[in-house]
This record gives sequence, C-alpha cells and structure tokens, in this order.
Amino acid sequence: MLVWGVFWQGQALLQPHGGMLWWHQHEMMFGFIAAIVVGFLLTAVQNWTGQAGLRGAPLLALVGLWGLGRLLIAFPLGLSSLSLALLDTAFLPLAAVVLAWPVVRVRQWRNLIFVPVLLVLALANALTHAALIAGDFLMLRGAMHLAVLLVVLLMTILGGRVIPFFTSRRLQRPQASRPAWLEWLSVGGVAVLVLLQLASLAGLAAPATMWAGVALVAAIANTVRLLRWKGWLSWRDPLLWGLHVSYAFVCVGLAMWGLAALGWVASSLAVHALTVGGMGTMMLAMMARVALGHTGRPITAPRGIGIALGLMTAAAVLRALMPALWPQLTPPMLSFAMLAWSLAYALYLGLYAPLLLRSRVDGQQG
Repeated sequence: MLVWGVFWQGQALLQPHGGMLWWHQHEMMFGFIAAIVVGFLLTAVQNWTGQAGLRGAPLLALVGLWGLGRLLIAFPLGLSSLSLALLDTAFLPLAAVVLAWPVVRVRQWRNLIFVPVLLVLALANALTHAALIAGDFLMLRGAMHLAVLLVVLLMTILGGRVIPFFTSRRLQRPQASRPAWLEWLSVGGVAVLVLLQLASLAGLAAPATMWAGVALVAAIANTVRLLRWKGWLSWRDPLLWGLHVSYAFVCVGLAMWGLAALGWVASSLAVHALTVGGMGTMMLAMMARVALGHTGRPITAPRGIGIALGLMTAAAVLRALMPALWPQLTPPMLSFAMLAWSLAYALYLGLYAPLLLRSRVDGQQG
C-alpha cells in the first residue's frame, strides 16, 4: 500500500510485472487477501475437524510458494509472463487440496464449500494473467470482480458463523436465530452474483436490471442479518465492533454494486467499499482477535487496536463513500485513505508482532 501510495503521488519505486496498475489490483487480491483467507481456513479447518493442521516444513513450503510469487511479480528478473503465471497460480489450488484433506477424512462434507470457492478464485487469478498477456482490459476487470465477489461470498459464509457466535459469547446473550430464508437470501444472493460474473466472463452478459436486483436483495438480506446480531451492544469492545463495522461495509458495498449496475455510482467505489471497508477491516479485526486466542492469551483488546480499526474505517469512508458524494475531492481523499490503511496495519504490526514472535504463553502448540 505504501508503494502504491508513492506511485499515486507521481513516483515509482517498482517496475513490477504487468505495470503498477495491474500489480496493485492483483497483489491486493491474490497476494494480501488470498494469504489471509488461506491462513484463516488453515486455522478453522483444525477447529472444525479436530485433525492436526499443516505445520513445520510443509507449512513453510506453502508459505514459501506464496512468497516466491509475490517476490517474482515485484521483481520479474526477465522471466516470461507464462512462467510467472504458472508459479503464481499454483498457490490457491495447492492450498485447496491441503485444506480439503482433513475435511474429507472426517467426512464433514458441509465444510467443503470453501474448496470450489478457492478453485474458482484460482481461475480468477489465472484470468488476470491471461488478460495481461492478451492485453484485454475487460477480461481483467471481469476477473478482478469475480475475485472480489468470491471473497465476499466467503465473508458472508464464515462471517455469518463467527460474528454472531463471538458476539453472543462476549455479551453473554443468546445467539441470534438463523431463519433459513434469510440465510438463503444473504449467502445465496452473493452466490448468484458470482454465477452472473462467471457467465459474463463466458460471454453471457446478464441485463443490468438483473445485476442490480440481485445485488440489492443481497444487500438488504445481509443488512437484516447484521441487525439481528445487535452489534451496537458491542461498542465497548473493538474486537467485536470492528467485525460488525466490516460486515456493514459488505452490505453497503453490495448496495453500491447494484447501483453501479444501473450507472448511478462508479463500480470502482463499490469494489473499494467491499475490499477496503469489508475485507480490510474484517481481516484486521479477525487477526486482532485470533492472534490472542492462538497464542494462549485472554481475548481482551490491547490498547491501541481500536485506533487501528478506526483508521481502517476512515480509510473505507475516504476511499469508497466520500468520493461518491464529493468526487472533486477524490485525489486527496485517496491519499488520506492509503495513509490511514498503512497506519492501521503498522499499528497492528507494532502491537502484535511481539506476541506472534514468541511461543504460546500456555505452552501449547499454536
């Protein structure tokens, strides 16, 4: 984000594969966000199945494959576009196989939902490389939109499980019920958007009104879902309100996606409501929470993490919402949004690196 911010100010610190614009889009989705999604699932699958997760040399190899892709895309060393594409696209399918194995062993078929999502995400990654090689901007845009919608689908599935659970435990209140019709509309609406995007990439474009209708239904359903979790009661705990705020941005982003289909707002604003507000904030809040539990510490927000989550919320407002209201102020707003994002994650790193670099305080395995 700092490198992108410097580029936005007119300087270039890198000459990456694909150029800075392709690099920014690709690395935020398939570098940053994909790593956190896989990391979350590596932890979650152990909890779901009771099976030992990937650790030691195999885990290091998987992380190394991811890191090598990031390094060589930033510094291509004269490698061909095809070689870089093959290396980069190997990470997600391999992660899907690793994650599926313990689920299949215990026959938890319901929890295999993430496997097709990761494989289609890998397809979206491959399409971004193909679009770069072919010089096809529309394919690139479609592939990136597919990636965004796939991660939103994971957020509605996994967020719908953990956010009300964490909230009920922390507030010592009964967990909100989950009416089947509401779950189908909330998750199913996003799934339909994914299918529409896949159809669009295959040359079967849906009418704008269909896009708008599905997106707005998904936005309304997820808003009702969010309100049933009563997140306003968690305002004292940043580890909770950060999750609720991020899910609110998912709802806002889906609504903006529908409005963008009608030409009422720019599609890039909808994308950034979902990525900065939804993904960036939810991932920060989730990492702040699970890093405590998985190092054997009490789930108590350390001083300063609320500021980091506030900065991420500000970044989302500045990047996605304010430009829709005052487009003439977009350049400075984008600069401040990048700064707020960078400060938020730098603050997280300062608070949590000392915890993550030590063994668990209870002596158990992480």
